[in-house]
Amino acid sequence: MTKKDIASLLHKKLGLNLKESARIVDKFFEIIVETLSAGEDVKLPKFGSLKIQDRKPRIGRNPTTGEKIDITSRKAIVFRPSKILRSKLNSDKNEEDKVE
Repeated sequence: MTKKDIASLLHKKLGLNLKESARIVDKFFEIIVETLSAGEDVKLPKFGSLKIQDRKPRIGRNPTTGEKIDITSRKAIVFRPSKILRSKLNSDKNEEDKVE
């Protein structure tokens, strides 16, 4: 699903005009990026949370050549799904397993 798809769904389900829907979606993601850039966590109830995590420097390996490479420390975004989302995903999977 793309941002355009989300804007289209807002347009259809809420009756907003398409340009306004696209602006809402763009602003939503802009706010998330700004919040994460400021070092704050983003928590979306019933969906999950986005957190910034510091990764330590380490030695990696080029899989093609086998050459060792120094990987510098960096920040990474980590998504953790909510219990509600996790249980919904797993219950759907379990129902598919029962059908087979």
